[in-house]
Amino acid sequence: MVVAEQGFAAAQMAVVASVAEVATGSVYRHFPSKASLFSEMLRGVCVRELDVVRAIAAEPGHSVADRIGAAVATFVDRALRGEGLAYAVIAEPMQTEVDQVRLEARAGLADAFARLIEEGIASGELVEQDARVRGAAIVGAFLEGVVAPLAHRAEVTPDRDAISVEIARFCQAGVAGAHAHSSTAIDSRRDSTLTAVSSPSEPEEGTA
Repeated sequence: MVVAEQGFAAAQMAVVASVAEVATGSVYRHFPSKASLFSEMLRGVCVRELDVVRAIAAEPGHSVADRIGAAVATFVDRALRGEGLAYAVIAEPMQTEVDQVRLEARAGLADAFARLIEEGIASGELVEQDARVRGAAIVGAFLEGVVAPLAHRAEVTPDRDAISVEIARFCQAGVAGAHAHSSTAIDSRRDSTLTAVSSPSEPEEGTA
């Protein structure tokens, strides 16, 4: 994939067209600019990752804290597996049009976690807190937590298990405090989830 190998900024429409085996003009007929092409690609990636988080959040039979930990650990694990594409999607500077897609994706993730927190408050599992603020804080924490490992992956191979569990435990503690669950529970939930979802942060089709 062009973006995974070169990043958003370096990837050129002509290269995308060549990999797709179509004329550059054909690409421009569908996407008037590089930003519009990459916005659409980014939107597809973000929707898929949000669907994974929402699926974990909706799983019955697990505590809110467990579901928060599993959702965070799974997202982080998938991002670290996604490598160059994940770094481009999460951190690489890009045009306003692309950044707007990122903001919408973050808002969707924050909403998913806020709803979980609200559920936990209503059931008595979690103490009273501002679910919207803490949902957004969870998203900020795990997105920032994967940036450095992704940026330095060429020098040091990220320990996906250790990083995903550490970030998940941090996010759990942010809403559950002393009631945050153990890394063993997070490992078990993340591993069972990964067997049921597609490869991390990789478009199913296409060459962008």
